[in-house]
Amino acid sequence: MLELRHVSKSFGQKQVLQEISLHVSNGEFVSVIGPSGSGKSTMFSLIGGLLEPDAGEIYLSGENITNKRGFISYMPQQASLFPWRTIMENVLVGQELQGKKDYERAEAMLERAGLGDVIHAYPHELSGGMKQRVAFIRALLSPQSLMLLDEPFSALDEFTRTDMQKWLLSIWEDDEQSILFITHNIDEALFLSDKIIILSVNPAEIKEVIEVPFKRPRDEELLLSEEFLQWKRRIMEVIQF
Repeated sequence: MLELRHVSKSFGQKQVLQEISLHVSNGEFVSVIGPSGSGKSTMFSLIGGLLEPDAGEIYLSGENITNKRGFISYMPQQASLFPWRTIMENVLVGQELQGKKDYERAEAMLERAGLGDVIHAYPHELSGGMKQRVAFIRALLSPQSLMLLDEPFSALDEFTRTDMQKWLLSIWEDDEQSILFITHNIDEALFLSDKIIILSVNPAEIKEVIEVPFKRPRDEELLLSEEFLQWKRRIMEVIQF
């Protein structure tokens, strides 16, 4: 699916990423975690073709997409909805850019997300959690097979965040698109992921790749289990040392 091969990136004299090699398989949920300033968002910009690496190559399904755009769908930290467009019009943006709009599927997805009553509403009429659901459905409805999610729940309160994590898993487990997910939250990474990539900082290198052992489907009880806490301690140790 997605493969980064020895990717490096500098800005001026500052080396941000150094020799990053990683792989995301079809239908896999992979989280990237590391200290602030470790180059996670830079990595996303490289994958999306917004930046060109100084060295290395990026492949998607065997095709070299280095410095090319239009191959991934993206969900940023903020919902970034168009305020002048209805919820239905917002979720269809990705399809619209490709010249095809599937209203029936969009309506079904919005219904499943509990947004069936607001498809003709505007973003200012929705709560923060509802806006994030709209943004995720927009990414999911885009024709690309890989989604990049950049800390999409960081601005939400703890209760809403937990609800959104469970909702995301329920949608993803049915759709099985490949996801690369940035987070600073260890609990979130463990709860959601199949695999966790831990980055160092200055410059960022891959310190360790954790294969998450928990079976799916997952529920909130996992967060309080002894095994979960043991894995959390291990990840904290890797990040700190």
